[in-house]
Amino acid sequence: MLIREHKLLFLPVVILFFTTGCGGEKSSAPKSSLPTFDLHSPAFTPGHSIPRKYTCQGDDVSPPLQWDTPPQGTQSLALIMDDPDAPGKTWVHWVLFDIPGSARSLPEAIPSTPELPDGSQHGRNSWGRLGYGGPCPPSGTHRYFFRLYALDTRLNLSPGVTEKQLRQAMQGHILAQAELMGTYHK
Repeated sequence: MLIREHKLLFLPVVILFFTTGCGGEKSSAPKSSLPTFDLHSPAFTPGHSIPRKYTCQGDDVSPPLQWDTPPQGTQSLALIMDDPDAPGKTWVHWVLFDIPGSARSLPEAIPSTPELPDGSQHGRNSWGRLGYGGPCPPSGTHRYFFRLYALDTRLNLSPGVTEKQLRQAMQGHILAQAELMGTYHK
């Protein structure tokens, strides 16, 4: 009788393990039920390799990005680029916020200044620097997610905030999210 009870207790654990996964694949952000809009780059095809030019092995400049019209009421946009495949933790490559809500693109090679002429502000990446830091995986192929958030306000944070501080400030203000993923193998 005791063995049967243990089997009954063990079965839900096994089912839960196989339905939720074993935790082998990291994600850089929880799945969202937010409305979406399109984010793309003329430099690479979604899901494919990011050109060397935009990596630590090239010029290490930001790629051009373009997006569809975000939802009505968008006052500003925020961009986070990260690598969930980095050893140990998700590595943040780029934090940019207070992008004007009327913007529909970012040009190639955005300067790493604290504030851009349009009022956009750079946050601090995982290297502790402002601006873009391109893909630079220690080994293997890594995924790089560019996530653009449409916000119902300007955040008016100071340059140099971390990705975590930006996410906290965005809570309750996200209208929609756009996502673009590229890969890189060093």
